[in-house]
Amino acid sequence: MKLVIIEPLGVNDEKLLSMAKDMLPADLEIVYYNTRVTDTETLIERGRDADIIAVSNLPMNADVINGCKNLKMLSVAFTGVDHIAMDACKANGVLVSNCAGYSTAAVADLVFGMIIALYRNMIPCNDVVRKEGTKDGLVGFELEGKKFGVIGTGAIGLRTAAIANAFGCQVLAYSRTKKDIPGITYVDMDTLLSSCDIVSLHTPLNSDTRGLIGKEELAKMKPSAILINTSRGPVVDSAALADALNNGRLAGAGIDVFETEPPIAKDHPLLTAKNVIATPHVAFATKEALEKRAVIVFDNVDKWLKGTPQNVM
Repeated sequence: MKLVIIEPLGVNDEKLLSMAKDMLPADLEIVYYNTRVTDTETLIERGRDADIIAVSNLPMNADVINGCKNLKMLSVAFTGVDHIAMDACKANGVLVSNCAGYSTAAVADLVFGMIIALYRNMIPCNDVVRKEGTKDGLVGFELEGKKFGVIGTGAIGLRTAAIANAFGCQVLAYSRTKKDIPGITYVDMDTLLSSCDIVSLHTPLNSDTRGLIGKEELAKMKPSAILINTSRGPVVDSAALADALNNGRLAGAGIDVFETEPPIAKDHPLLTAKNVIATPHVAFATKEALEKRAVIVFDNVDKWLKGTPQNVM
């Protein structure tokens, strides 16, 4: 059996291979590519003889899946699998496991970093103090007492809700699946959007959530509200959000994800919109999270080899 780690996983090469050898059978051949490529031909060449491929967010399209003739299992070092041709995997009998849970703490941390930066004008404050200025016009807001909306209550959404509770927020949630969680009140989407001071998105990207937050939804939000998106870029209509920000219909936004992976074009509407904090899809990327992720990647492979697959998509 052959495992191909088809791209870097954010862990030091030596440590990553040591982890793989410690966690996986000695007779499993392991090939590691520590450079990232995106073209279909090279990906097929790298994975052509692989029984198992470990991949992070490279575009594993149908041509790649079909071209990797021996492929039986994909261990995806990501929570979402919208970059994986799942139909092709199903047609070819390829099992797909993800790494749910590795970035729960990391993503929730960034959510509140963005909120506090927006609420306390941290970037403008940093700029003005370096220009010998004062706090004039930069008085901010507190989190305590605010209505905090969480859309999508999976693991990350629930952790975000718990932290919001700790800050003294009233947490409202919208999700297809309601859970009995102390401190969270489930409401319909319209109620959440119209009531909340902060709305944080934590949904996967699928046919139901693509364009979930568009012009109509943004119009229901308070002009004083802020929107945080650390889920997937296409969940939000970027042009509509930029328009709402530029015309004072929304107070601010924290955006970690876009329609494509970084680098993001300079003329993207959200990069020129008012009061936006933008980060390059970094919410999941902490040293601790990336090491947790590598452990899950190899544990997924090990469990599959033993006939007890886990985290199956």
